[in-house]
Amino acid sequence: MAVAELVDAFTPEQVERLHRDGFLIFDEGLVSERVLELLRERYESLFAGEYETGIRPDEVNWVPGRDPEDRTRQLCNAWKADTVVAAQVLSERIGRLAAQLMGYRGVRILQDNVLWKPPGTKAIGFHQDSSYAGYLVPPEMVTCWVALDDTEADAGPLEFVRGSNRWPKSAPDRSQFHAPDDWLAGARAAAPEGAELEIVPVVVKAGGGSFHHGLTWHGSAPNRSSRVARRALVSHLIPVETRFHETNVDVTYSRYRRRRDLSLDESFFPVLWEESGYRTPWLAELPAVE
Repeated sequence: MAVAELVDAFTPEQVERLHRDGFLIFDEGLVSERVLELLRERYESLFAGEYETGIRPDEVNWVPGRDPEDRTRQLCNAWKADTVVAAQVLSERIGRLAAQLMGYRGVRILQDNVLWKPPGTKAIGFHQDSSYAGYLVPPEMVTCWVALDDTEADAGPLEFVRGSNRWPKSAPDRSQFHAPDDWLAGARAAAPEGAELEIVPVVVKAGGGSFHHGLTWHGSAPNRSSRVARRALVSHLIPVETRFHETNVDVTYSRYRRRRDLSLDESFFPVLWEESGYRTPWLAELPAVE
């Protein structure tokens, strides 16, 4: 079997497509098979609450025995808990690719998502990532989503609404995020009058995935497969010059804001890549995974 070549740059046509459709999908080549194996090994222990670094992720949205088995399992900022996850979501290559797509002079991490969607799990409501960024200036991001398993149409894959990145930003609705009965409700309500929702599923090989614009409506249907447990790793990336908003706050992430200082501390929001060649120095201590 041929080894997929890693995506290392985008053509002008691909950049244009991202801004036209709101997303780019890659059947393979976002991460290598070696990295996939390392990441898969970490999922069981992470969701069992065993953290390599001894530090708990910022959000633990599923705990065995506490939460229903039919909920999608999610951790946010698991890079703080595990060095292999950190090495991937803080990848210089992924940062450079995200910057190229958005025309940023550099990017830093805002948040990662470690996702596990076993058979029988319910939907994730459609939403816009940037709608949750009102505590930042500018309130925007670009997202890289990597499949750790081959995805299938009936296994609740990530889905995009084509062209929805050109719709206005909607207010976030956290009540409709986890396990909604109508996972398309938010996108349907936000669509321009008379517009049809063109839903595009991300059905790719393990190691493939996508990039999407922060305003693109996306989510996932229930996993109706009897055998595919869909695992994915997500990086939400922001412009390098991003600062905290002077008055708006987030219940979780504004805890990293220093008094009388709106800058983002690189201990918590490290710089993955900058056109000057700068990269947060401590990232060199992470294991080499590419």
